Amino acid sequence: MVVVLDSYMGIFMPEDIGGRVSKFMSGDSSFPFIEKDEIIGTFYLFGREKGVTGYQEAETVVDLARRTVQRSSGHITLLRNMGNKLTSEFIRQDYTKRALQISVEVQNEHSFDTSQLEKRITMDPTILSACFAQHIAYYNQDYFFELLGPFDENQIPRPLTRKLSGRMLLVAYNTADPHALPFQNTLQPFLEWIRKAS
Repeated sequence: MVVVLDSYMGIFMPEDIGGRVSKFMSGDSSFPFIEKDEIIGTFYLFGREKGVTGYQEAETVVDLARRTVQRSSGHITLLRNMGNKLTSEFIRQDYTKRALQISVEVQNEHSFDTSQLEKRITMDPTILSACFAQHIAYYNQDYFFELLGPFDENQIPRPLTRKLSGRMLLVAYNTADPHALPFQNTLQPFLEWIRKAS
C-alpha cells in the first residue's frame, strides 16, 4: 500500500472533539466550541496499516508532512485575514457542505453502515483540520508541528507496538513550542489518547 494512501488524521485533544463538532453542527452550540485556554492536539499518522518501510517511504512522508504544514499554515493565515467573517454561520455552512459530500460518498460504499455516518462526519479529517485552523486563527494563537518516527519498538509502550511500530507521526499543538506544553514530551498525550481509544 502506498504510504500516502495509508495515512490518517485526527484531533486527540480535546478528547471529546467528535461530540463538540456534532453539537455545533446541530446548532446546540456556537463557535468557538473549544475554549481559548484549552490545548488542541492534532495528528497525522503515516503508514497506519503497513508502517513506513525503507528510506524512500520515509522521505515521502517527510515531503508529505512538509506540504501538510504549509497547507495548514496557509489556511490559518487566510482565516486570520478574514477578521469578523469567522462566525458560527460561516463555519457551520462549511462543515455542512463537507457532510453532504461524505453522505454522497457513502451511498456508493455497499459495505458502509449508515448508522456510522454521524461519526464519520464528525471525525472527518477535512472538518477536523478546518477546526484546528479555525480556532487557532480565531484566538490568534501560536502553533507548531513536529514529525516523529519511524518508531522503534522500544520507543512506544508494549500494548501499542502493533499500532505504532514502524509508523511516523506528525503532531501539532496550539502553543508556540513544545516547552509551552504541560507534558513530558509531545508524544505523551497522543500515546495516552490512543491507549484509551484502543
